[in-house]
Amino acid sequence: MAHLDLPQARIWYDQTGAGADIVWLAAGDMPGATWRDYQVPAFKNFRNTTWDARGVGRTTSHAPRPWPIEIHAADCVQLIQRRCNPPVFLVGLSMGSLIAQEVSLNCPDLVRAAIIMGTCARKTGFIKEWEDAEIEFRRAGGTLSRAFAVAHYAILMYPAEVLGDDALWAKVRPVVAPDYGSRDGAALAEQWQACVDYDSLPRLPSCQVPLHVVAFSHDVQTPPARGKVVADAAPKGHFHLLEGLGHGSAFGHRPDVVNAVIRDIIEGYMSDP
Repeated sequence: MAHLDLPQARIWYDQTGAGADIVWLAAGDMPGATWRDYQVPAFKNFRNTTWDARGVGRTTSHAPRPWPIEIHAADCVQLIQRRCNPPVFLVGLSMGSLIAQEVSLNCPDLVRAAIIMGTCARKTGFIKEWEDAEIEFRRAGGTLSRAFAVAHYAILMYPAEVLGDDALWAKVRPVVAPDYGSRDGAALAEQWQACVDYDSLPRLPSCQVPLHVVAFSHDVQTPPARGKVVADAAPKGHFHLLEGLGHGSAFGHRPDVVNAVIRDIIEGYMSDP
């Protein structure tokens, strides 16, 4: 584990392994280390870089909020340029998928392909109303007890199969609890605001990077139709729908399914001449 000192931030990252570079971009409110429990061990023949975005984990920002997606993407670009051997593969979930879109749009030479899960082009309808409500609640000083926060966010992360199975719930509960059980409300709101404000739709038709959108049929945070918009708008867009999975199923629920799709996509590019 190490840090990358930038003029306005100190980015905490972890880089292990050898081979082609995969840079993992975590969801909002999740530290990069989450990938190391369920994904990195399945990609030992690659060099894996995980990192904490501003507002979570051990990264510190010297610049005050706001931190829009463009700033997170600029941090990621610096990490790729200074610590990786581009072009790299980007794998992002939720907020991480928006960062991956922005990096792909701004610096296509750095990205071989982007795998973006639980993604969208812009927030509208229910997903915007929900995040707006969360932001308003937190900025008004609202807090949730640890027990209520775990239950509340678990519903948004996992499908009914998990919530209705005591053994599965016991397995994934430790994933939810650290990220939401006692988070700083202001930092939480700031990351959500970055997601609400982001809009890639006007620029997606000019994207030069292959964008592989991985959607989950039971994702209530970012329903599959939202990801399909991204895949359809991008000239090199591809849409993959995984049945029975929720927004956070990569962690503890069905990482085997998610990892297999990621590996198939990446290996398709590794075999290119």
